[in-house]
Amino acid sequence: MTNSSRAGLGLVKTFEGCELNAYLCPAGVWTIGWGRTTNVKRGDTCTQAQADAWLVAEYDAFEAKVRSLVKVPLTTNQLGALVSFAYNVGVGALGSSTLLRLLNAGDYAGAAAQFGRWNKAAGRVLAGLTKRRAAEAALFVRS
Repeated sequence: MTNSSRAGLGLVKTFEGCELNAYLCPAGVWTIGWGRTTNVKRGDTCTQAQADAWLVAEYDAFEAKVRSLVKVPLTTNQLGALVSFAYNVGVGALGSSTLLRLLNAGDYAGAAAQFGRWNKAAGRVLAGLTKRRAAEAALFVRS
């Protein structure tokens, strides 16, 4: 598997955005910084430096978890796309997904086609998630 270049970090930053005050995301989860959900509650605040540090630490932690799930070789871009995906939907969702099953079976094209299926929050299709999944799929298939 490839070494990290944090190829998906730009996607995470673009689609999560940075909020220094806790807010409820469309899925109803308290969130702060660059999409951080760990131990976040109403009224929490953070500094930009804190948000940036959390982002790097969480990205690297998600990457390690993604690496543990994937059993086939990945390019840097494929890894980045998967980390962005897992950062948003969670490692558990990736772990039980058809996307991962197809990928681990060596069906890279089939896996890439699965990103677009994950465009809902609370049962509703969200334009932002549709755009994010298209960007992740595009990164996944980029050489």
